[in-house]
Amino acid sequence: MKSWSPYALLVIAAIALDQWVKYMVETGLAFQEKFDLVPFLALYRTYNTGIAFSMFSSFGDTGLVVIAVLVVAFVLYLAARTPPGHVVARTGFALIVGGALGNLLDRATYGHVIDYILFHTPVWSFAVFNLADAFISVGAAVVVFDELIGWRREVRPQGPDA
Repeated sequence: MKSWSPYALLVIAAIALDQWVKYMVETGLAFQEKFDLVPFLALYRTYNTGIAFSMFSSFGDTGLVVIAVLVVAFVLYLAARTPPGHVVARTGFALIVGGALGNLLDRATYGHVIDYILFHTPVWSFAVFNLADAFISVGAAVVVFDELIGWRREVRPQGPDA
């Protein structure tokens, strides 16, 4: 169990940071009013009733909670099957779980997820997202990166017939 301690701490830290930032946004940022930080980045508090860019909002709160729990369980299953030496992949899985649980807490508590980060130009904007979404995305990228490194680490046949 000791080998999982750093990852469990990362999950807890991700959830705590996500929930703290969301609390600050909820108590200090007007609803659906853009606050520009730099020309392409703004804070914009809104609510997401779906998953990832508002997909599946028709599933309702209970359905989305069930989907989130199943996804977390699957990621934990993959993490458990990952060899202890794959620190990068395990870190990625911890970020995914922390982000997913942060958004799950919102959904179970409020019936929606609090989003507040908006990348934009004068004529285009990306979907509004939050820190938990960033943890999920970065975690997934880290896992893929580790897989690509793993392929390169595989022993290749050497010699004249290789």
